[in-house]
Amino acid sequence: MLLQMVSMDLNSASTVVLQVLTQATSQDTALLKPAEEQLKQWETQPGFYSVLLNIFTNHDLDVNVRWLAVLYFKNGIDRYWRRVAPHALSEEEKSTLRAGLITNFNEPINQIATQIAVLIAKVARLDCPRQWPELIPILIESVKVQDDLRQHRALLTFYHVTKTLASKRLAADRKLFSDLASGIYNFACSLWNHHTDTFLHHVSSGNEAAALNSLERTLLSLKVLRKLTVNGFVEPHRNMEVMGFLHGIFDRLKQFLECSRNVDTDTVFRDKLEKTIILFTKVLLDFLDQHPFSFTPLIQRSLEFSVSYVFTEVGEGVTFERFIVQCMNLIKMIVKNYAYKPSKNFEDSSPETLEAHKIKMAFFTYPTLTEICRRLVSHYFLLTEEELTMWEEDPEGFTVEETGGDSWKYSLRPCTEVLFIDIFHEYNQTLTPVLLEMMQRLQGPTNVEDMNALLIKDAVYNAVGLAAFELFDSVDFDQWFKNQLLPELQVTHNRYKPLRRRVIWLIGQWVSVKFKSDLRPMLYEAICNLLQDQDLVYLETMFTLLFQLLQQVTECDTKMHVLHVLSCVIERVNMQIRPYVGCLVQYLPLLWKQSEEHNMLRCAILTTLIHLVQGLGADSKNLYPFLLPVIQLSTDVSQPPHVYLLEDGLELWLVTLENSPCITPELLRIFQNMPPLLEQSSENLRTCFKIINGYIFLSSTEFLQTYAAGLCQSFCELLSDITTEGQVQVLKVVENALKVNPVLGSQMFQPILPCVFRGIIEGERYPVVMSTYLGVMGRVLLQNTSFFSSLLTVMAHKCNQEMDQLLGNMIEMWVDRMDNITQPERRKLSALALLSLLPSDNSVIQDKFCGIINIAVEGLHDVMTEDPETGTHKDCMLMSHLEEPKATEDEEPPTEQDKRKKMLALKDPVHSVSLQQFTYEKLKAQQELLGEQGFQSLMETVDTEIVTQLQEFLQGF
Repeated sequence: MLLQMVSMDLNSASTVVLQVLTQATSQDTALLKPAEEQLKQWETQPGFYSVLLNIFTNHDLDVNVRWLAVLYFKNGIDRYWRRVAPHALSEEEKSTLRAGLITNFNEPINQIATQIAVLIAKVARLDCPRQWPELIPILIESVKVQDDLRQHRALLTFYHVTKTLASKRLAADRKLFSDLASGIYNFACSLWNHHTDTFLHHVSSGNEAAALNSLERTLLSLKVLRKLTVNGFVEPHRNMEVMGFLHGIFDRLKQFLECSRNVDTDTVFRDKLEKTIILFTKVLLDFLDQHPFSFTPLIQRSLEFSVSYVFTEVGEGVTFERFIVQCMNLIKMIVKNYAYKPSKNFEDSSPETLEAHKIKMAFFTYPTLTEICRRLVSHYFLLTEEELTMWEEDPEGFTVEETGGDSWKYSLRPCTEVLFIDIFHEYNQTLTPVLLEMMQRLQGPTNVEDMNALLIKDAVYNAVGLAAFELFDSVDFDQWFKNQLLPELQVTHNRYKPLRRRVIWLIGQWVSVKFKSDLRPMLYEAICNLLQDQDLVYLETMFTLLFQLLQQVTECDTKMHVLHVLSCVIERVNMQIRPYVGCLVQYLPLLWKQSEEHNMLRCAILTTLIHLVQGLGADSKNLYPFLLPVIQLSTDVSQPPHVYLLEDGLELWLVTLENSPCITPELLRIFQNMPPLLEQSSENLRTCFKIINGYIFLSSTEFLQTYAAGLCQSFCELLSDITTEGQVQVLKVVENALKVNPVLGSQMFQPILPCVFRGIIEGERYPVVMSTYLGVMGRVLLQNTSFFSSLLTVMAHKCNQEMDQLLGNMIEMWVDRMDNITQPERRKLSALALLSLLPSDNSVIQDKFCGIINIAVEGLHDVMTEDPETGTHKDCMLMSHLEEPKATEDEEPPTEQDKRKKMLALKDPVHSVSLQQFTYEKLKAQQELLGEQGFQSLMETVDTEIVTQLQEFLQGF
């Protein structure tokens, strides 16, 4: 029975809800599931969120229950706070809730306090300042109080509110935030200085507990200032308070670094202190990124500070790795910043650019550059004892760590290497002689007993490899290879191993830059010695010998090792293997049959087949009589061997599809194995989705007509019990089906589309899911208009709303959540889709005209690039048949699926329709429909800045 909140007093309702929340925290599913279902039913009832507020602000209740109440409240904001949302909260209840949220800031539990701060920020994003003008003044008053707990909680909320408001991107929102920043900046600076001075006082008096307390407030107030400084001003250099704060950062940084000198490692205090120091550097880096010209007065001080702490003795005893990385990033961003680089013709450069360039040139003198270069190489490039040990014990792990993966910004070694490359490129005339001199000193062999000398040589060779392109005209690499590097590869002493590794890497860096072809045999011989394996120069001989060995050996393990080497060779040479694989292709079916009891050997065969199919490309179709039964067996969950073979079998299935020139009945039939795989919800789901997409790209009509009904049912079940990432994968399949075949895709996946529509109008809280929802709906709206109309009719009936009202809600949410979409293709698709609603005399569409134009202009900013030759703007996403990319020798040749995607892209409106022209045509049609006066009235609803930008984009039409 549903709880009628409005008919009960708050205490009675709280008792009922409290009981259900308590059951929802239970580990007993018999209690948990009904409680969750009951709470879901209450979500849309008036008064429910007032009851939740009453519960989570009651500090006498169980923490887990209060935590759950906060989460339900927070999720409700995303779904029901907007006035256009279905089952939206009434304005009266929202007003009461807003007042209740800021009545007191005395939450004792940190995690709950953070959630309350976040949910207040969510409300602020929608209501501040228009519906909630008292929020900021109350927060400012509350952070002034003497009560430690209240002050901290108010400051925590102040930060989250500021962070959220700073993230809004529409012009009107940016203007509101700018007004807010101007009004509170002075206070925020005073607050930060007060807490900082208090912290430093406690540190000097040795009161670590009080210092930690103050440091938390210092950190929060600095976070507020970061958002205000970076996002709150259009021309921050004209604001004395802003520039005063930024200039003061360097002195504050020195004070905090000095504090760290005597702080024990691995303590909460040190961790918080280092976070604050890093936050200082983030303020500078963010400001430089967003306001490069406003940063110009800070260039000199930033370089002096960073270089002194990173490249001189000043930093000894106070710096730590993440801080060094941040300082290096600051130097790198200043060195590389395009805003600071004059045009080839100095007279064409702006005065701001010339001023910044002048400051840079005055700082980077010969002595400074020389010292930076030497310290990078002789100090930061040196392999540490820890790195050497890791390389010995885990070479693969060491390689990943050394390259920094995707996190080069935050890892010291890759960061130093990137900084070296950028500085060497910018000042190569100055630094080339310095590096050449370091090379000269290291001529000849190095004493294997002198580990330091070996490490120095490794570091210098690293620098020479990184600077290969810059040193092209300065190093006779061929002579150096013969006289120096080749002999070093032949030193077999164990201590020389790191240097041999570096030398072969160095040669790899130079081979594509400057290396005579007649030296290649010498290099191949050296590589063979390092590999201690077959001669890799003569492919046919090597492949034949390996195949003979595969036939001769009898041990299963030996066959697996030989297959592994064969797989590596096939993978490396790719298409060049085609003339030599006939014998292997004939032998593998026999080997597969012989290995029936040896699943691990069959895994090795599958791996070999994967590389073989990739090497053969479309010709792999000739393998289907053997290949397809292998895939069938390996991916059939009713067959016991699938436990061992499934992962490799799925990968083989995928590459077979990607390289298939056309669909065959047998290849289509294998898909019968897929539904049970989707039911497993295993770690192989990602590959399963890739396979489904492969079928859609290969033969959408036959595939969808045969399997879409069952697939749609599987998807509906998956969507209710899958992670956010899984939901996105499912929706991408639907999106691809609509992209390839809009009409059939809409029909086949019709049961899923209402869920997508509902997700949009209810404001799906996960940005990546919302982005995919909008991608799917964008395809339907743009490419299957009649189906969209019927979907709108169905949804209006389901939601018990007028069609126009529902359409208006959808457009409003689409405009509001445009920032969720990060992919350029989807952003342009959204612009095209919303513009496709024009011309229209529908009052709802005209009411949302401003939002549609905002999205169109955002899309134009995304896609329009200037043609340097003509000075005109063009849509950079347009593709033509003339743009066939030429694959270089080093690149993998395109698969059949790559070619299919290319052909699909040529027909895709995103790549075939000019957004500029489409916008013009739609506006022109709207003008013709309404007449000049009616159209002008409509355009007056659009922000003047947006109109100006629109006119600039449409010049020439």
